[in-house]
Amino acid sequence: MLAEVSALLVPLAAAIGYSSYKARQFEQAYPNIGELTDVGGYRMNAVHIEPTENADLPALVFIHGASGNLLDQVVAFRAALEGRAEMLFVDRPGHGYSERGGPENAVPSGQADAIARLMEKRGIEKAIIVGHSFGGAITAAFGLRHPDKTAGLLFLAPATHPWPGGIDWYYHVATVPIVGWLFNHAIVVPLGLSRLERGTLNVFRPNPRPADYIEKTGPSLVLRPSAFHNNAADFKRLLAYVKEQSLLYSQITAPTVIITGDRDEIVWEHLHSRGLARDISGSELITVRGVGHKPDYLATDVAIAAMEKISGKPRDLQAIARRAEERLAAASREQTVGTQPSLMPGALRGT
Repeated sequence: MLAEVSALLVPLAAAIGYSSYKARQFEQAYPNIGELTDVGGYRMNAVHIEPTENADLPALVFIHGASGNLLDQVVAFRAALEGRAEMLFVDRPGHGYSERGGPENAVPSGQADAIARLMEKRGIEKAIIVGHSFGGAITAAFGLRHPDKTAGLLFLAPATHPWPGGIDWYYHVATVPIVGWLFNHAIVVPLGLSRLERGTLNVFRPNPRPADYIEKTGPSLVLRPSAFHNNAADFKRLLAYVKEQSLLYSQITAPTVIITGDRDEIVWEHLHSRGLARDISGSELITVRGVGHKPDYLATDVAIAAMEKISGKPRDLQAIARRAEERLAAASREQTVGTQPSLMPGALRGT
């Protein structure tokens, strides 16, 4: 009996030790570039870019999606907007280097409240809230719950409405008592690392993923046990949450732009983005043809033009989107005749 128990415990202990070692490696590879701020019993992490004298845009608050951290939006937007606005790139509660806080932070409304408190702590009275993917549900919650702090809302491939089906099996396993702890501490790291390359390619498909995307954005940080558990808990509650909250979106009054790709296979454009455009009076929907789930990277110019329009500048977003489509089509033709088969569209059609 002792031998049988040892045969089970020894590899389990080895797997937990390996995962702990790799988690430390992830943090060494992607150290925190932000600053932790107490928002009421726990700390939120963010990169805060102070405004300059030449700033011509309102403050901007960026909210990343599922399985991510603030680096995803920093890489997409910081360089292009540096000097034009005060910016706050946020690690959502329990993600990146932010602490989780209480159980209220397992739903978008709690995370929106946490971001509102963080804005107060950092002296930001009002901002355009920019949310990608899962961050879109938090952006909508922010617009509903904190209209006084909302200068406008920009949704990028948002997840905001009910969808048919469920979520991937491992999110259920990760939140089960005891079994979930073992799964998160022993299985997630090797399983996640084996899928990291394919997973990030699929997020961008049918477009090519930037060659340095993994190196710059630290997606492996979500494989740390606590981060993976929090990510899974967020996912498990999202469907029930948006079934209730999407009925309230008509109450949103802030200037709103929604940018989506018509080839998004992660968050379906016809349910979420069109649903927002239907529900939020006066909102503008911009569909960029040929783009998947990452308009923040593929149509960054369109997103920045949307920020400008929300701030009151005259911008023809539809015309800007058409120019972006032409640019992307030209880049696609160049890649097709190039010498990098790993970036060709056919190589991105994984399961």
